[in-house]
Amino acid sequence: MHPNHSTESRTVRARRTFSPEQKIKIVEESFLPDNSMSYVARKYGIHPCQVHTWRKLMKDGQREAISLAEPVVGVSELKSLKKKIHDLESVLGRKVLEIEVLKEAVRLGREKKLISQEPLHGVENFK
Repeated sequence: MHPNHSTESRTVRARRTFSPEQKIKIVEESFLPDNSMSYVARKYGIHPCQVHTWRKLMKDGQREAISLAEPVVGVSELKSLKKKIHDLESVLGRKVLEIEVLKEAVRLGREKKLISQEPLHGVENFK
């Protein structure tokens, strides 16, 4: 067994959370000429990789993502979602057109007395 390990259970430290303002301050401090990411990370008790991640988000123009604590969506995912929206809008457009064609068919059928004049069940606001 390693000399630094004990058989007693270790205390688990609670994960620190930083407000968006604190994250921005830490990142801005890491850009100061006499500071390094490691120095700033030690100062605030966080891993340098975390500072690097926050810096990258800001560098990539994602200051809002940090301040809102929202995940950043990748370009490929954004393109995929836009395509899905486009496809769904196309399907919706076709369905609206089908409904209009069917309404017109019912209207014509009623004019020629091929379809009952009674209201259609399950179809609201249709005369």
